[in-house]
Amino acid sequence: MSANWGNNIELSIFGESHGPAIGIVIGGLPAGMKLDMDEIRWFMKRRAPGQNQMSTPRKEKDEFQIVSGILDGVTTGAPLCAMIENTNTHSKDYSELKVNMRPGHSDYPAYIKYHGYNDVRGGGHFSGRLTAPIVLAGSIARQILLEKGILIGAHMKQIHHVQDESFPVDIDDELLKQLSHQMYPTLDDQVFIKMQEEIEKARMSQDSVGGIIECAIAHVPAGIGNPFFDSVESHLSPLLFSIPAVKSVSFGSESIHQMYGHEANDAYYYQGDQVKTKTNHNGGITGGITNGMPIVFRVGIKPTPSISQIQETINVQTHTNTQIQVKGRHDPCIVPRAVVVVESMAALGILDLLG
Repeated sequence: MSANWGNNIELSIFGESHGPAIGIVIGGLPAGMKLDMDEIRWFMKRRAPGQNQMSTPRKEKDEFQIVSGILDGVTTGAPLCAMIENTNTHSKDYSELKVNMRPGHSDYPAYIKYHGYNDVRGGGHFSGRLTAPIVLAGSIARQILLEKGILIGAHMKQIHHVQDESFPVDIDDELLKQLSHQMYPTLDDQVFIKMQEEIEKARMSQDSVGGIIECAIAHVPAGIGNPFFDSVESHLSPLLFSIPAVKSVSFGSESIHQMYGHEANDAYYYQGDQVKTKTNHNGGITGGITNGMPIVFRVGIKPTPSISQIQETINVQTHTNTQIQVKGRHDPCIVPRAVVVVESMAALGILDLLG
């Protein structure tokens, strides 16, 4: 299975949802970086399950242990390895899934690719559980980027049909700081109540909903990236698509394809010695290279495939059509817990680009 990524920063994730532990090895971190462990724990908490009815009832504290690459709280320059113990697994819930394929899951393609030997418990290595070590790594990347003045924040742009506002052209630093320190960030405080109602409606119907996360990265200097195969978009997209349930990634204005050229073009102007644009329809990237404006993108997340309704499927052992009712503990909506995952992937991608 592919579990490695990176150029300047190297990542290798390991573990399965219901195995003893999950974790990550991070290579390429600078030596001498003092890590704020409380900050890492906060971001881990934002992603952790079992905190309310909007997420899975599975309770995992996601307490991590760093076993290499750090001494007295300071990075040594050696690969940093961190592990998170799985403490609340119900593997018996998945006993029938070796032969009955869950719709919308990786079960069938994984069964074909790995000849039936893949771990199906909780999704195994395909599970969103593996995003916990990604958030840990991203939290470290964010601390390094913060020393360079780069800030990252995201919000729930949409859940089902309920929409939040979009980021303004000039994104205030305090706004990004506030978003990254909220459990369920939205730009409009009132819209979150409607989002909660939408998620609860799906939960009570034994169903699920998806949505959109909008993320902004501020103060990335102009001139980062390359045209064509190593554009900023090309570099960030593989990371974002690696998040389970992500089905779309788009940069800039969500309606840029409907605009005329004179509308879509972002006019430059000087503000003192700083070059800015009057609009940011291109999301801070033109020609694959940063232009100094905030990088803005959106990630589309599908509804959680594990739902309690009876669904049509197949039995690969008997080669017959059958029905399945998925048991276990699942999120009625992945979006709230995925916000910090998107921020983390963005941080890792930008840090890798900066070298």
